[in-house]
Formats: sequence, structure tokens, C-alpha cells
Amino acid sequence: MEKTQLNSLKNNPHSKKSVAGFLIALGIVYGDIGTSPLYVMHSLMVGNGGLEKMSTDFILGSVSLIFWTLTLVTTIKYVLIALRADNRGEGGIFALYTLVRKRAKWLIIPAMVGGATFLADGMMTPAVTVTAAIEGLKGIAIHNTVLIGNQNQVIIVTLIILSTLFFIQRFGTQLIGRAFGPIMLVWFTFLGLMGIINLSSDWSMLRALNPYYAFALLRSPINIRGIFILGSIFLATTGAEALYSDMGHVGRPNIYTSWPFVKICLLLSYLGQAAWLSSVKDNHMLQNMGSAMNPFYQSIPADFRLFGIFLSAMAAIIASQALISGSYTLVSEATKLKIFPRLKTYYPTNFKGQLYIPTVNSIIWIVCLFIVFYFKTSENMSNAYGLEITITMLMTTILLHQWLLMKRANRFFTTVIISFFFIIESIFFVTNSSKFIHGAYITMFIAALLIAVMFIWRYGERLKDDNTFRSHFVSLLAFKHQLNDLRKDPSYPLYTTNLVYLTKIHDGYRIKKNILYSILDKRPKRAQVYWFVTVNVTDEPYTAAYSVETFDTDYMVSVQLYLGFRVDQKVNVYLRQVVNDMMSNGEIKPQPQKYTTIPDRDVGDFSFVIIKEVLSPDTKISSLKKSVIHMRFFLQKFISPANWFGLSYSDVVEERVPLVLGKVSLNRLRLVRKDRSALKDIKVDEEIDDDDED
Repeated sequence: MEKTQLNSLKNNPHSKKSVAGFLIALGIVYGDIGTSPLYVMHSLMVGNGGLEKMSTDFILGSVSLIFWTLTLVTTIKYVLIALRADNRGEGGIFALYTLVRKRAKWLIIPAMVGGATFLADGMMTPAVTVTAAIEGLKGIAIHNTVLIGNQNQVIIVTLIILSTLFFIQRFGTQLIGRAFGPIMLVWFTFLGLMGIINLSSDWSMLRALNPYYAFALLRSPINIRGIFILGSIFLATTGAEALYSDMGHVGRPNIYTSWPFVKICLLLSYLGQAAWLSSVKDNHMLQNMGSAMNPFYQSIPADFRLFGIFLSAMAAIIASQALISGSYTLVSEATKLKIFPRLKTYYPTNFKGQLYIPTVNSIIWIVCLFIVFYFKTSENMSNAYGLEITITMLMTTILLHQWLLMKRANRFFTTVIISFFFIIESIFFVTNSSKFIHGAYITMFIAALLIAVMFIWRYGERLKDDNTFRSHFVSLLAFKHQLNDLRKDPSYPLYTTNLVYLTKIHDGYRIKKNILYSILDKRPKRAQVYWFVTVNVTDEPYTAAYSVETFDTDYMVSVQLYLGFRVDQKVNVYLRQVVNDMMSNGEIKPQPQKYTTIPDRDVGDFSFVIIKEVLSPDTKISSLKKSVIHMRFFLQKFISPANWFGLSYSDVVEERVPLVLGKVSLNRLRLVRKDRSALKDIKVDEEIDDDDED
């Protein structure tokens, strides 16, 4: 079989280093990490007992911890190491898994756990960032009018913004996305300038770059929380995983050029807030504000504060948008890797990679609204934020270790480096685990639910296809003559010109018996050509190719479609191209249509048959395995294979067939005919006569 290239997608034009790519990277990649200054220093202050408990040593140590966390985790692990583990330019934990999955079957576990926790923790990002931004408006007079005077009003405005943001997803965000880059450029520049203005009053804060102050704070009694202060420090780097996941949108070169600028601006913001805190830590009026005092907003000079609040709101919306779009992409990749159910997907614009999954959109929206209602303030949200992303980072580290070994890097050096990051992230996990009782149990429950769905979907499929339990397979070659006779038999009406079954071909010619049962037994389906199509999801994200096998006939065709995990599976479109190619090569006969609106049409009509299996009562497997398969079938009720394979407007027939797994007993109960006299001794619970039936 010779593989032929279909009309394939081109790579992202902005993946090469350019000014446009630099701006797009700012707008897409850094939304999460770029809004961290809104709440990190505030979380540190509140967690240590308020402004009155802040000392210069505490402030220096906090910024030092932030700087070295950004350096070790974000810069070294993700920017310098993880970005090199790209799958044809694509990043993220599922793209990384596709690179290493052949090394060991168990690697699917860290991939599923990491993907689920990334999605779960990310559901809190829109809530915490937008709430933190709107809180900056509380008590601020605009034209002598205070628009937002209390936290209830903050909640209302936050809910409106979030609902609007999720509502517009169905229309696509191509035009809005073009403005993201310039807005984030202004945002990061603003962070840097405000940091310099505040830092200019106390340049001694630059001492925080010395790691001594970080270690000193962890051991110092002025740090009330001890090592658990790292739970707040970790908030500064939560966007590192998103940075890796979004690599495919902008390309590695543009992240390399933009990250130094972003890191400098973030560091200046933290240093500026630190310098301001050091200068006002004894201010009684600010101390009396308690947790309502946010160092980020208060450190902005009054003349620029309203502009800063507006910018922070825009940055929060952009961060939320990036998270929502990233969730669609992550779910889509998981689906095509067969570790998540197929969900209805739309492509609202012509922009490559921009998709909309209504189910995912609705779930994230509902969860975000619940989080805002439940936690009420960004302070409470930040106390519960970050636990799951530490798990994602640990899972990424495990997969990175396998990738480095696969690249034949020095084993000792690789183990030392990976162990270093694993220990750091394990410490972050332990310190963030205290957030579980503060509300992280909500996102942990969501993560556990997602992992359960992934496990049921994948393991249930494996049980169905396992050699021990698989249903009977037959050879297509054994039915060549029957299919040929059926297509020529005029006593049966022509069912369709091209009859297509979406199935998996084993060993090049073996398929499940229920396919032939559907064609020959259930209702003989006469067609000119019988197609058996297998969709293979490749490790490369943008593959679009096919191969064919005709079994030395012109009426039986096995088609293997090879589609990248980023490619939309429009089977009907690709199949028509395959038909035209085969007709041009003389492999199948033309199918001229007598009645048609298309002049000289040589391709006939298509009917697609999708087999839906139902677990048979004759199945003999363990109760646990049977339960897993039942749960998988339950999930399938919410899925439309026709939509998934791009057949929404095609002629599709769904047929139900029994699935028998395990060994079926041959000694089945048979009825034995007896004389009426022999039946007298057989007791029955109730006799039903004709009157009773009435």
C-alpha cells in the first residue's frame, strides 16, 4: 500500500521569529503568568498576618523566593528544557506524551493525571484573575462617582464579565485575538515602569536577587507560615505549564525572544511592590485596611491608578481567554489520542487551530461562576489556587525524564537534573497541599472526575479490543465473492453507490464479524463499492495522508487515513478526494450520475454506517471489567460519532449490535419437548388464562 499525501495544513506562519510573533506570544502565552503580580504579594502579606507583620527581611526574602522560582522552574525547566521537547512545533503534556509513549505503557498515567489537573486548576484562573482586577476598582471614584463600593458589586461585575467572555466563544475570537498582543505589550511595559518608579525610592531591594535572602526567610521566625509560604510563592509561576502548552501557537523562537522581556517586567513589578511595602509597612491607615489593601494597586501612583486598573482588567480577560482556548485545544488533543470522549467541536473562523467545544465551554463557565460565588474574594481564591498545577508539573517532569533518556542524553546528568526539579516541585506540592482544606478540594474533585472519565474511556476501549475478550474477527478475503455477487444481484434494490464503514482493519484484511453481518445478514446492502475506513491519529500534529488496499478488486477498498492529532477529522471530505484519486488511477470505475445538479459528475452517493455495540447478557467477564465497559457505553450516549467524523450533513446510519466478551458457554439451556402428562408435576407460581390476560 502506498501512502499518498492529502491536502495538508500548513504550520503557523507566526512560528518563526518576528515582531508579529513576538506580539502574539505576549498575547497568548503569558496571560496567566503575566497577571500574577495582581495577587502574589497580596497573598504573601495576608498569609503572614497583614501589613503590620511585614519586615524588610521578610519582604526581601519573599521577592528572592519569587525570583529564584521564576528562574529555576519557568526559565530553566520550561523555557530552556521543556520547549525543546516539541512534537513538530507543538508543546504541552499530551504532545510530550506522544513523543515518549512507545517507551512504556505506564506513561499514559502521568499524561492523564497531568492533563486532568491542568484543566481542573485552570478553571480557577478566569475567576481569580478577573476578580482580582475588578477589586482594584472598589472604592475608586470615576468622575466623582464610586461605581463599585463593596465586594458584592465586585462579584456582580465579575460574573457579568465572565459570562460575556464565555458567551462570545461560540462566535470565535479572531478579531479580538489580534488586539491581545499590543495590549499585553502595554501591560508588561506598565508593570516594568511602575516597578522602576517604586524601586527608585529604594534600590537596595535589588539585594533580593541574592539567594541568601530566600534561604534565610525559610528558616526565619518572622516567617509565620514556615515552608508553607511556598504555597503563595508558587502563584508567581503557575503560568509556566501554559507557556509550554501554547508553544504551538507562537513557536519556540518567539518564546525565546519574548520571555526575557516578560521576566524583567515581572521582576521589576515585584521589586517595586517590595520597595513600596518596605516604605509603608508602618503606615497605620494602610494597616487598618487589612486584607482589602492590595500592594499592586496601592503602589501605583494615584495619577496612573485608574489606567492601571483598566489595564489589569484587560490583562485578566486576556489571561482568561488564553486559558479557555487552551482548554479546548487540550481536550481536542486528548480526544484524538483516545483518552477522552469525543465531544462536538466547531470551528467558528478560518483561523487554524481556533475551535469551540460547547461542552467544555459550559463546564468551565459554570465552575468559574460557582468559584466566584463560593470564594467571593481573590484572597480566598488564591488560598485555594495552585495545588493541581504542581501535580501537572510533576507529571511533566516524569515525561521529560523519559524524553531526555530517549534522546540518549547522559543518563547520570539527566537523572541529577530531573531529580533536582522533581524535589523542588515535590516541595511545592507539599506546601500547596495545605490549600486543600481552604477550597482546593473543589478543583481536586474536578481533577479526580476527569481522571476517572479518562480511565473509563481508555481502559474500556482496551477491554473491548483485548485479545482475551475480543469479539470474533473474520477475513474480508473470505467474503470477496459474496460481496461481488450481492453488488450484481438485481433482486436487491441499490442501497447506495458507496457504502462506508468506519472500522479498524487488523492485519490488513481482518475486521469484526458484525461489519459483514450488517452488510449480508441484518439487511443485505447492495452497493457498487464497499469502503472500510480506518482513521489513524498520528504523533505528528499536522499529518494528512492516506493509503488504500483494493484486494485485487474494484469494489472492496480498505482506506487508512493518517491524520495528525491537530487535524480536523472531516472523513467525508477526505474520502471524496480518495475516490477521485482512485478513479484517475483506474483503481475503481467511474460512477456517473444520471440525475444530478453537477455537470459530468463521476462520483456517486455515499452512505456511512456506524456500528454501536451493546454489551450482551452472554458476556462472561469479571464484574469490575463489565462495570467499566458499561460506564464507557454510558459516556458514549452523550457522543455523536457522526459529528466527530465530520459527517453531520452526510447520510449516516447507526446500527446496534451485541458485544459478547469472554468465553461463552456452549452448554446453553435448551427447551425439551415433553408429553402433557409429564408436565403435571411441574409447579408454577401462577396460572394465567385468557380472562386474566384481559
